[in-house]
Amino acid sequence: MTLNRRDFLKITGAGAAAALTGCATLPGASAARSHVVVVGAGFGGATCAKYLRQWGPNIDVTLIEPNDKFVSCPISNWVLGGLRSMDDITHGYDNLSRHGIKMVKDYVTGVDAAKRVVTTRGGATISYDRLVLSPGIEILTDTVRGFKEAEAAGKVVHAWKAGAQTAQLRKQLEAMPDGGTFVMSVPTSPYRCPPGPYERACMVAHYFKQAKPRSKIILLDGNPDIASKKALFTDAWNTFYPGMIDYRPNNAPLAVDGNRMIVSTEFDEVKGDVLNVVPRQRAGEVCALAGARNDSAGNWCTVNLATFESTTVPNVHIIGDSILAALPKSGHMATNHAKVCAAAIVELLAGRQPDPSPVIANTCYSATSSTTSGYVANVYRYEAGKGYVNQPEGGATPKGSELVFKYNASWAKNIWAEVLG
Repeated sequence: MTLNRRDFLKITGAGAAAALTGCATLPGASAARSHVVVVGAGFGGATCAKYLRQWGPNIDVTLIEPNDKFVSCPISNWVLGGLRSMDDITHGYDNLSRHGIKMVKDYVTGVDAAKRVVTTRGGATISYDRLVLSPGIEILTDTVRGFKEAEAAGKVVHAWKAGAQTAQLRKQLEAMPDGGTFVMSVPTSPYRCPPGPYERACMVAHYFKQAKPRSKIILLDGNPDIASKKALFTDAWNTFYPGMIDYRPNNAPLAVDGNRMIVSTEFDEVKGDVLNVVPRQRAGEVCALAGARNDSAGNWCTVNLATFESTTVPNVHIIGDSILAALPKSGHMATNHAKVCAAAIVELLAGRQPDPSPVIANTCYSATSSTTSGYVANVYRYEAGKGYVNQPEGGATPKGSELVFKYNASWAKNIWAEVLG
């Protein structure tokens, strides 16, 4: 596949997959009505629900989500750096109703894949023809000894699901004395948003530079090296925050002592004033309820990447961070999963074959200061037997710039509008 620059820029926007999944043929749906239940109204689930309704006029869609508001993980690090507020990254779901989506505020507590029924905490029993799971990640707090106790006591947070813990971590940073130490960790791959922890280090360092210039950051990385955008972050740390960030690879946290405010690794005990430990992760719990958390370790979901249908549970599709694939676990990628999945479901319910070679894209921005960002952008084409193959177009910026920072801020506004209707 060869794309010119104009085509590449077009498909790396928020509507990437829509142009390349054969959507022009989709309105010819069958007359019989079908019902699709979508669980999770994040980047993947809300997008999938919206496009199912747009492309499948004979499909009824129920979207189950326990939270009142959408809180964006992308840009949440900016809250920690003081660039944005929680209100800036929090949005309502009201616009989704105009697409004819039925919203149910509840938790899914059971999935009977044989009967094609989901049950909820509130006592509802909802049948489906196809089920889409987009629950994001589950934090494996048990993988770090003492984490649960320290988290319950308010001594340590992961803040890897944007929301109350994001605000809590910001308050802890504000209360930290100048000259204090912020200790944060990076989980071993795979995890949600590979560049996220390194961007977080930049944003916290930016805040310290403005408000607590004698403070420092100890970054404990469970990986052998910076897992994403190494050139970008190395340049930022050397340019903007020299001597402020102590980066330690191969230092996964093994234990947390919230009373002594210590993180223990295989090599050392690291004391801090604020502890931000991010444990390892796996697919959301509802995937286990459906029997779809089916890789060899029982952590992630294997799917047919052309349709995102589970390889072991028929009529159940999984999108977003929960899948096992050689693709980034990012918000933008989840929206692309959603569109390919929605297109495939429309075709399957109409008795037709889905597009055998969908194309998706990922654009991931990272702020390195209050005025500079960098990005990585890639295009992937599905090939039977190989999965999504990275195309030669795309690449990453080795340095941040003010222009890309403006793109970064605009990307966030545009993708929130895309996801939420």
